[in-house]
Amino acid sequence: MTKSADKQNYLLAELNELTKFHYSHCEPYKQMLSKSNHALEVTTLEEIPFLPVQLFKMLALHSIAENDIFKVLTSSGTTGQQVSKIYLDKDTAKAQTKALVEVMTPLLGKKRLPMIMIDTKNVLKDRKSFSARGAGILGFSNFGRRHFYLLHDDMTIDWDGLNEFLEQHKDERVLLFGFTFMIWQYFYQATLSKGIKLNLKDSVLIHGGGWKKLKDQSVSNERFKDMLFQQFGIQSIHNYYGMVEQVGSIFVECPKGHLHTPVYADVIIRDPLSFQPLPFGEQGLIQVLSTLPKSYPGHSLLTEDLGTIHGEDDCSCGWKGKYFSVAGRIPKAELRGCSDTFAFDKKVGKTI
Repeated sequence: MTKSADKQNYLLAELNELTKFHYSHCEPYKQMLSKSNHALEVTTLEEIPFLPVQLFKMLALHSIAENDIFKVLTSSGTTGQQVSKIYLDKDTAKAQTKALVEVMTPLLGKKRLPMIMIDTKNVLKDRKSFSARGAGILGFSNFGRRHFYLLHDDMTIDWDGLNEFLEQHKDERVLLFGFTFMIWQYFYQATLSKGIKLNLKDSVLIHGGGWKKLKDQSVSNERFKDMLFQQFGIQSIHNYYGMVEQVGSIFVECPKGHLHTPVYADVIIRDPLSFQPLPFGEQGLIQVLSTLPKSYPGHSLLTEDLGTIHGEDDCSCGWKGKYFSVAGRIPKAELRGCSDTFAFDKKVGKTI
């Protein structure tokens, strides 16, 4: 049996169990599956029942008792929009942290690196209720030490703090983390306007979040990397794809520019009209599958993103699993990426 078949069998067994668990412990989920006459145990991943991510904005979906709720995560949302609420117990939160470590260790190594957060520390003010930005920062902070938050609350750069940090760690590899638009707008553009170039050639940058604002400015992933290399000398830049509705399921970009599925997660591409699975090479809606969500029925979700699977287990980078790309939101989908919503809310005077 191939590694791909082994993974499919493992995921199918785990996801079937999660479907049955959430059916028994989440009444709204039970009602939805009962009304659709969906089988609780299926024979292929494509048959696993999925929920549209929008449902988490409309319903309180959790499979744990109220007093077992350890943390509530909220999606990014512009002013006036409803946000998703994701309910975690301690076990699910721990499992998601462990999975993130397993995904990122091959890229970053086991040694914690001096770390620059391209954000403001204020985003972490409430430790029991996190926005998508806060959840991302907290999750990735585990890979760093001597954390330095680059931005003041007004989103200007703390130049004195940055210079001191770089001087202290001038002979070390540095890890940078932030959300895509914010990196571009408040780090790259700010240094460019001041004519300041930084030497970060031995660093690694991990970034994710919304791309819509950058695509509106004709900034592709390739241009993003090129401009940051010219300005800072950063050669190792890795995008990732993920969402608060299935936080912990992180699909990281390999050196060849493809997003890869980890062992505990998978993706399926579906036709936007018929919702039928599509073959590799065809663009459609991304469905994400994960064994991590045990406190809420988020193990199989249909996103609002368009993507294409390019292959499986044969990417030239050497990483295994399906590898895919994301083209962006379906037309008229809500503006909801972490960076995108921040940019929008700045215009109306509110920061998420």
